[in-house]
Amino acid sequence: MTAPQPAAFPPHRLYYLHNFQRALNWLGQRYGDLLGEEEAGFLAGFALLPEPTQALLVRMVMRKGPWFRASKLVYAEIGDSAQAAVPLLQMGWLSTSEPMALGELFGLHTKSELLDILKGAGLAATLRKADMLAALDGQTDPQPYAAWHPQATEPVWRVMVGEVCERLRLMFFGNLHQDWSEFVLSDLGIFRYEAVALDAASRAFQSRADVDLYLAISTSRQALDAGGDAGALLQSLGQLESPHRWLNQRRAKLLLRLGQACERAQDWENAAQAYTASAYPGARHRHIRVLERMQCFGQALDLAAQAQTEPESEEESQRVARMLPRLRRNAGLGGAPRQAALAPAVAALCSEVVLARPAQPVAVEYALRDHWHRVEAPVFYVENALINSLFGLLCWPAIFAPLPGAFFHPFQSGPADLGAPDFVARRQPLFDACLAELQDGRYRSTIRGRFAGKAGTQSPFVFWGTLSDVLLELALDCIPAAHLQRLFDRLLRDVKANRTGFPDLVRFWPDRAEGAGRYELVEVKAPGDKLQDNQIRWLDYCAAHGIPARVCHVQWQGIGEGA
Repeated sequence: MTAPQPAAFPPHRLYYLHNFQRALNWLGQRYGDLLGEEEAGFLAGFALLPEPTQALLVRMVMRKGPWFRASKLVYAEIGDSAQAAVPLLQMGWLSTSEPMALGELFGLHTKSELLDILKGAGLAATLRKADMLAALDGQTDPQPYAAWHPQATEPVWRVMVGEVCERLRLMFFGNLHQDWSEFVLSDLGIFRYEAVALDAASRAFQSRADVDLYLAISTSRQALDAGGDAGALLQSLGQLESPHRWLNQRRAKLLLRLGQACERAQDWENAAQAYTASAYPGARHRHIRVLERMQCFGQALDLAAQAQTEPESEEESQRVARMLPRLRRNAGLGGAPRQAALAPAVAALCSEVVLARPAQPVAVEYALRDHWHRVEAPVFYVENALINSLFGLLCWPAIFAPLPGAFFHPFQSGPADLGAPDFVARRQPLFDACLAELQDGRYRSTIRGRFAGKAGTQSPFVFWGTLSDVLLELALDCIPAAHLQRLFDRLLRDVKANRTGFPDLVRFWPDRAEGAGRYELVEVKAPGDKLQDNQIRWLDYCAAHGIPARVCHVQWQGIGEGA
């Protein structure tokens, strides 16, 4: 099945309703076999409602609820909201009699209104709204709105189908961080998305158990954010297993976050258990650190040796190498020498420049860019934008390949498995075909063509706001294909980690006569700033592969020594 493509922005005011209807129709076609009685009943019942009633419900579903005052639901295209609500009340999709907690009452009313509603509670008018709630907290049980406010002159409704709408939203997007506004942003042309063919195998969920598991993981995350009990969360997450890699990855990531929360609380036992249970990148080196805090030096050394032998990434190798001398000393195994702050190859790239302090505050990167910039030798602030964008444009077909588990709906800026360990392996022949263009020179026309043809289309790699025609042409003229090959090779080793850490500036010296030029990547550091780990890894790689790069430490005139 091919995903429905967003239509032009509807000229009338019910665009949000038509978008919602379109999503429900697509869900019925794509997930009909996974819909339970409640979801199927919602789709069927919604289709039979009068248009104003449908519009009212969608307005409420798209807003923060679950309680709503009729006076706050005034829309010209709906008309009388109380009249539009009647069918929803009859179906039980809205309720006026559900118990309302005190905090929910406070969420509906202003301070002055609350002083009138709760005038018998003896609240001082000088109190802030939050203090009023704190003063009454625990003194009253939930009760219907009519009991809170018998003199109310307007209806107040509770949406009773919020959970089923959340489940449908999850099934449509494959996540809970996107909402129905994606339709609007696309219709308005604010966001453009790559059209990817979606078949049954590319569904986010293959069974109702998958949906339930995602929601259970989401509930555990909310409990963690609310400060829930670590032991109980570990137990519940231990029971959440799936045959699907992407769901297990979400669980592993949450276990990593749980371990970090336990570390902050100095709950070392639970932190160690969480990291042991997590296969998410970064969990192992954190586990080593926790074992060291627990003074389990032998176990920490064993795990560090395992990480040294089979590192999961360059980042882990770097971190473990830094930890090992200390671990060996703590374990009484002798004084392994401390690592130098910078590898000799990276230290050799460091230089210093003295600039006049700008009259107005400005980022040091911009100050150095402006100091160096010449018409004949332009300088650009690009950081992670340039190399990522060139890679993203050249490898567009591989990145947006319609593989199972990659694209679930028409509003994705990139594949859902971008951070997965097998992201590249699953697409290796596609990436090889794209990078082969670097060998025969086709890459230039390909990148130029995609820069024009895909302009503004959402991508996890292309920085449309930074990349310009001038910058693109200079990069294609001055950066050799062999250097792009090496840069892209390292990017593909660990896409998640290596998308960042690139130097801040790029300097170009175009050779107009020869039709080629040269370039330099420059990491800029203000006085007192140090290189970050991912920057060090990129600089070390550049030094090893003949890619022109350096670190420039800026000093302001009159402060420190100049060079």
